[in-house]
Amino acid sequence: MQQERAVADQRTQEQLERTADQVVANLRGTLAEARERLSAWPITPPPDGQPDHGVLLVGHQDFFLPFPNGRLLYWPAPSQEPQAPPDVFAEGERHEFVQQQEAQAAEWYRRLADFHSPVPVRAGALMRLGRVLTKLGRKKESAAVYAQLSLLNGVTVAGAPAELVARHELCELLGRPADAELLKTDLLLGRWRLSRGQFEFYWSEAVRLSGHNDSPPSDSIALADAATAAWQETTAQTAPHGERSLWADGKPFLVIWRDDTGGRLALISPVAWMLPQTPQSENVYWALVDNDGKVVAGRRDGTGRAAIRTAAEGQLPWTLYVTGLHSSPDAGPLAQKRFVLVAVTIVVVFLLAGSYFITRAIRRESEVSQLQANFVAAVSHEFRSPLTSMRQLSEILAQGRVPNDERRHVYYETLVSETGRLQRLVETLLDFGRMEAGVRHYQLQTLEVAHLARQVTAEFEQEIAASGRHIELSGPAERCAIQADPEALSVALRNLVDNALKYSPDCPGVWVEWKREDGYVAIRVRDQGAGIAVGERKAIFRKFVRGSAAITGKVKGTGVGLTIACQIVAAHHGEIRVVSEPGHGSTFTLLFPAVETVVTI
Repeated sequence: MQQERAVADQRTQEQLERTADQVVANLRGTLAEARERLSAWPITPPPDGQPDHGVLLVGHQDFFLPFPNGRLLYWPAPSQEPQAPPDVFAEGERHEFVQQQEAQAAEWYRRLADFHSPVPVRAGALMRLGRVLTKLGRKKESAAVYAQLSLLNGVTVAGAPAELVARHELCELLGRPADAELLKTDLLLGRWRLSRGQFEFYWSEAVRLSGHNDSPPSDSIALADAATAAWQETTAQTAPHGERSLWADGKPFLVIWRDDTGGRLALISPVAWMLPQTPQSENVYWALVDNDGKVVAGRRDGTGRAAIRTAAEGQLPWTLYVTGLHSSPDAGPLAQKRFVLVAVTIVVVFLLAGSYFITRAIRRESEVSQLQANFVAAVSHEFRSPLTSMRQLSEILAQGRVPNDERRHVYYETLVSETGRLQRLVETLLDFGRMEAGVRHYQLQTLEVAHLARQVTAEFEQEIAASGRHIELSGPAERCAIQADPEALSVALRNLVDNALKYSPDCPGVWVEWKREDGYVAIRVRDQGAGIAVGERKAIFRKFVRGSAAITGKVKGTGVGLTIACQIVAAHHGEIRVVSEPGHGSTFTLLFPAVETVVTI
């Protein structure tokens, strides 16, 4: 996965480099085209050669003309249109302002507004005449005077175009909002050469008079400000040609200029219109950054790898940044990464599972080894006790040390008892071995449970009689028959009775009960001994396992009695259950399917 990530990073870097080269090539082509167009324009460009976007400034050190005409809302240079000198109107203004003689002032201005006067003088006289007539309350005559003034083009009055001044006064006099709307339209079309202050003043007046609070387009404002800044900077430049970016009202512009015979040309265009169509991709972004670190165009994003082309290297007015997001571990082929993750997961699962099963097998082998060792020790002890008794009695009888016939008879009975005990132990081990090997065969027949219980318990009567203990039998009057192997079932029941006697040595009795229950015959062996802990009630049926009560009470046994009983009951399609409470004894129940036909054995 690290190798795939490294390959993905390398591919990302290559993609960034290719994108950077492509963007630089497109920008160079666009700029080269703009330079060629600028070189083809003469100082007086033809109308069909004007730029589609932005503005072309053509002029001299202190004067320029924008093309196309009307694209600028206001100009950076003052108007060069003629205006009458103020001294011409000194006498009339003395009557108007000093002597407060508006009628004499009106007559004086009217004489200056004669058609024979120069146009600048006539324009200034008409503006002042209209003002005086308004003061005199002769608004109709004043409107007619301003209408004449609005027809004079190419002259200024009070520093503003005569037509604009006249139309503004007419809007004020007549109070028609439609006229104010037309005035706003002509202001947006750049009809007059205004400074920024003049434009803002007349625009605010037109808004007031129209009753609609409009704002001029921000793009047009930005272009006019950019033209002002560009002309000021390019006129200060000594280089015959060049290009640079500038900001106006938060918008970036590109300026390309060249000197020509008798003047200078400057093309100002929004950067967005100069950019080639190079779309951003999902993980790759490019941006143009000026010398101040501002993003001129595009999007500078991503915290990963980047391809950079400086202004000098790319021969551009900006530095190009092509950035990409960090390559994530999932950046490679999805199917391959899924395969790697699945493979790693499978390996980890196999390792964990293998470790678990190996640990479990080792633990179980260790437990089995310990149980087998305990079993061998228990069996050896079980064998040693009867063998020791038989050897001692045999030596006494062989050496003739028996005092009388009565004692000899006792010794012989003891030998028979110990021999039977040893035979039962051997038969138990042989049965366990055959069951483990799966070669134990059962001869099923109809068997009366009551008869079997009496026969098995009778074997213990003589043994427990000396200690004063007894086995109490109880069952219904009707017969309870099952299909079973008498010999095998006797072994199972004998093991349960033997355990009940061994684990309740201080109790006087053990109870054996049988009865029918829902189509089954239940045989219960109950004692009041030490009981079985909850955590051991399942484990005691496993081979070689002996409960804590056996270890605490030092009870003899091999640990296979309950295992044999469980296997015998299972072979008869029965079930063995245990109910026990520590300190209050245990009850083992054997359940077998009942049959109706009973044959007495």
